[in-house]
Amino acid sequence: MAIEKMKKLRLMAVRGQKEALLRDLLLLGCVEVSEPEEAELEPGIRSCLSKESSELLGYRTSHAKLTQAVELLQKYAPAKKPLLSAKPETDSEAILDDSTLPQTMELAGEIIGRDERIRRITAEESRMRGQIESLSPWLSLDYPLECAGTERCSVVLGGIPAAIDVGSAEAALNAAAEEAELVLVNSDKDQHYLVLICLKEELSAALDSLREFSFAAASLGGMNGTAKECTERMESELAGLAEEKLRLTGEICDQGVHREELELAADRLNAKIACAEAEDRMYGMESTVVLQGWALAKKVPELEDCLKKYDCAWELSDPEPDEYPDVPVKLTNNKITNGLNMVTNMYSLPAYDGVDPNPLMAPFFILFYGLMMADMGYGLLMIIAAVVAMKKIRPRAGTLSFCQLLLWAGISTFIMGILTGGFFGNAIEQVGKILGKPEGWGELWCLFNPMTDSMTVLIGAMVLGFIHLNTGMVISVVEKVKKGDAASAVWEEGSLWVIFIGAALMVFDIGSIGGVPVVLILGCVMLFYGGSRGAKGFGKVTSVFGTLYNTLTGWFGDILSYSRIMALMLAGSVIATVFNTIGGIANSLWLFIPVFIIGHTLNFALNLLSCYVHDLRLQCLEYFGKFYKDGGRAFNPLAINTKYYDLAE
Repeated sequence: MAIEKMKKLRLMAVRGQKEALLRDLLLLGCVEVSEPEEAELEPGIRSCLSKESSELLGYRTSHAKLTQAVELLQKYAPAKKPLLSAKPETDSEAILDDSTLPQTMELAGEIIGRDERIRRITAEESRMRGQIESLSPWLSLDYPLECAGTERCSVVLGGIPAAIDVGSAEAALNAAAEEAELVLVNSDKDQHYLVLICLKEELSAALDSLREFSFAAASLGGMNGTAKECTERMESELAGLAEEKLRLTGEICDQGVHREELELAADRLNAKIACAEAEDRMYGMESTVVLQGWALAKKVPELEDCLKKYDCAWELSDPEPDEYPDVPVKLTNNKITNGLNMVTNMYSLPAYDGVDPNPLMAPFFILFYGLMMADMGYGLLMIIAAVVAMKKIRPRAGTLSFCQLLLWAGISTFIMGILTGGFFGNAIEQVGKILGKPEGWGELWCLFNPMTDSMTVLIGAMVLGFIHLNTGMVISVVEKVKKGDAASAVWEEGSLWVIFIGAALMVFDIGSIGGVPVVLILGCVMLFYGGSRGAKGFGKVTSVFGTLYNTLTGWFGDILSYSRIMALMLAGSVIATVFNTIGGIANSLWLFIPVFIIGHTLNFALNLLSCYVHDLRLQCLEYFGKFYKDGGRAFNPLAINTKYYDLAE
């Protein structure tokens, strides 16, 4: 496996063939259109070129409209689909056929218009219900709400807090305005609802006297008739709005038969948006257009066959080293390494001149995951889930990577479960005890038990870590030699290997001269020399101490990190055993089964995530740190990308 080789494409075509050319490139799906830097354009040509424009904004607006219509149909008339179901399939010709798009857009507009009317009705209903609620204390008042009084009298509707005595308010009112009267209409736990009647010339004094009792005028403006008449009128209007709302909802539900048509139209607009985005990156003159981008090297024959149909001139060239940071990256994967794409993408894609980490990481990631989970039962669940998902939903892209990774991690977990004798912890042993422990229902065979052989597991984990780190160093050496930097390989990785060999020889008392471990000392000298290369003067002395400190602490910390393999294996086994023990306390299957299901569901979910996170850490920090050059940009070709339909293969 490797990083796909790219070719730089420069193309000039006749303007009249632009749309057809972009359509064919879309179907080919192997060209990423990029916007050229002004410095890359010839001075004479640069002044003649202008940036192309497209209908991108309109397409995006229409696509948003279609997507909204589909979501509204899902809201009002949810589609009944099986729990696990694949997307419907169609072909590229159906995606590119936009002959029915105007009618579909009109249909989407009708659905959105009805929903907007429903939302306005809902807002109006809320307003009316609020008004009805505000009128409820005044229903017994036979007085037109629009009337503010007579020629000489003023009438004010209002209220005071329920904690205040109405008699005290009346006394204060009579003292300020002898002809004024306060009428109690209603009371509840919050307020007393009152009508103030007074002479117009006494209104100001009356209100001033009631202000100390927190009197507040009621806000009932815009209503005609008594409170009861207004309430009846609004209730009648609410009934009419409810009928209209029900009718509109039914009309939207009736459009559910056009769901697939709307979804297909949305995917069609996705294709138009892709072409329009590519068009916006192009430059042109009156009769020609200029395109620049990157093409997959392995697809060059197909690309050239496509371009020969048009009146155009093109150039395909290998990228220069100074262009590598701009070259997009696409990884070549098989069924095993494709699952690791989600791991690499979570970290960072490799640089174009780097190395594809997936095949180098896959064996270790899958092995470490299995060791951390290490249970046959959990492994079976993962395998079954992955197989069922791939069979039922026919996943693509990232979802396929997840399912494949789940499958390989499940197989590894099952195999390691055989070696550790774990099947949902010690569930078989516990069930055997509950059923009287018939013959053969004891502990399963195991090569090592994390509960009793934790030290063995810890040492094994660190040995695996040592192998893992040294594999990364081997890759680093190969890459350095390829780039002509063999000296760095010798003084950096080479010196460490000499130290490791020397340490091993010293342990077995081999190769010492007069008790002096010659090979080990040689390795240390190489390490210190390599660390001081490039330093000058006193810097050579400080570099020796820096090299010693970084090497000792770095390797000690890296190796110690692999103890998490043992820790997670032990934690998963202990938690599973604890739940099994709790379930078996009453010696009854009726108690054991629910405790077993709940406990192992929690333990499985926790381990599924924690094993992934810690495995990811070992790869990204310890392993990648030895050789990985990140910073790559994903290859994003002009291609048909769909949301609701899958393209038939």
